[in-house]
Amino acid sequence: MNCEVCQLKELEVEHFEIREVLLCILHTIVFHRALGLVRPRDIDLELFDITYVQCGDMELEKKIDDKIEQFISWVEKHPNKKSQICLSFYEVKNKQVSWFSNKIERIYWEQWYINLNVAQHPKAHSSKSVQSKVVYTGAEDRDARNAALEASLREVLFQIIKFVNEKKDHVPPIPNLEGAVSFPYEITIPSSSDSAFGMDMIKRMLQTGHPTMLS
Repeated sequence: MNCEVCQLKELEVEHFEIREVLLCILHTIVFHRALGLVRPRDIDLELFDITYVQCGDMELEKKIDDKIEQFISWVEKHPNKKSQICLSFYEVKNKQVSWFSNKIERIYWEQWYINLNVAQHPKAHSSKSVQSKVVYTGAEDRDARNAALEASLREVLFQIIKFVNEKKDHVPPIPNLEGAVSFPYEITIPSSSDSAFGMDMIKRMLQTGHPTMLS
């Protein structure tokens, strides 16, 4: 089975925007792959004029919240670095390794890569006259940057919808799982070792075969 991979457009965000951006993207992906019992709930973002839909599943919401908090902690320890979160869907199959034992194998059939560049901005000067000028100019720059990020976030949401509408043949039969999300999934964030995340992705590719890329 080929693993379909979607590389989402990179977004440049500030630290205080990480949580809302990730909530919006992760829940949008999961909602479109949740073929179980969902209770759709519209969520309005506070920082942007965007509404997204959650599945209405408390366990799912907690798992996403926990992963976002872990990611924010990683960002704080690794400033000025581009980062990536991977949301993977997979099947679980029993593989017989010998006459006497079976091995549970994960077969990944879809992976979403969320790419963020967390911006680091210098502090303003302490001089009152200079500071007032900086604040005025900075407000204009911030409005322009926020509008650009909101437009880019909308592009990412349209990219997600386009992918799920065009890529359907690889979706496996729905397993008998309870909850909103019918398929097993995992959210992977960078680890304390910069190379560990990449090595983990390579390991999965070797397990599932070469993925089909869609950017």
